[in-house]
Amino acid sequence: MVTAHEQIVGFLREFARRRAPETRPVPGGFAVLDDGYPGSYDDNKLVVWAGDDPRAVLAAAEQALGGRGHRYVSVLDDAVGEAFRPAFEAAGYEHGVDLLMCHRGPVPDAPDAEAVEVDALAEMTWRGWRESLPDAPDEVIDGLVARVERRVRGADRVGFRVVRDGSGEIAARADLYVQDGVAEIADVVTEPRFRKKGHARALVTALLAEAGRAGAGLVFLVADDADWPKEFYGRLGFEPVGRTHGFIRS
Repeated sequence: MVTAHEQIVGFLREFARRRAPETRPVPGGFAVLDDGYPGSYDDNKLVVWAGDDPRAVLAAAEQALGGRGHRYVSVLDDAVGEAFRPAFEAAGYEHGVDLLMCHRGPVPDAPDAEAVEVDALAEMTWRGWRESLPDAPDEVIDGLVARVERRVRGADRVGFRVVRDGSGEIAARADLYVQDGVAEIADVVTEPRFRKKGHARALVTALLAEAGRAGAGLVFLVADDADWPKEFYGRLGFEPVGRTHGFIRS
């Protein structure tokens, strides 16, 4: 029987592969490459889930990501990530851990959140990246905003959803991806001035209901193991079912 963790890892692998203009085989996985957005870590990385030779993966990262200003290796297997960690850190990579969190319990009964086109989110997304990267040139921020267009190729069903404040402004946003009975809720963001007003809770609840109506028997999200949102998602019925590792050298 396929576990929830195995379903999620399979979903993440195929989402990365489908959205990428170019893929290349590497030891234990593949590289995804996008010359249109060379500064985007998520669009130019190695996706690995097997292997016992971190040096081979390090060499593959140098070869595949040559010409980029970064090296990023996403390891989707917890044991492989832990085994690779010493070699990657010795090579100057920073290490982070994400939790794969699966929703448990009944699907809530809630109306759909408002659907918008990706262009409607450009201003909010731009401000978010500017806040995160205050020293980055405007053209870098522009590219990080524009790259969202690649996501529509990642799954059969891709939706951009929002909830608004009483004034009509977008208060929170998130993406919903559905493929073969599995759904991911991704990029849940609340505008700073609208935080702690229940907008994110309302949005995630609406997306859980929409995913259920779309036929998803498993709904998951990815949360930084070192940050507070994992506690918020836990209160909404999400439980950790596995871990992934990210290795980054800028």
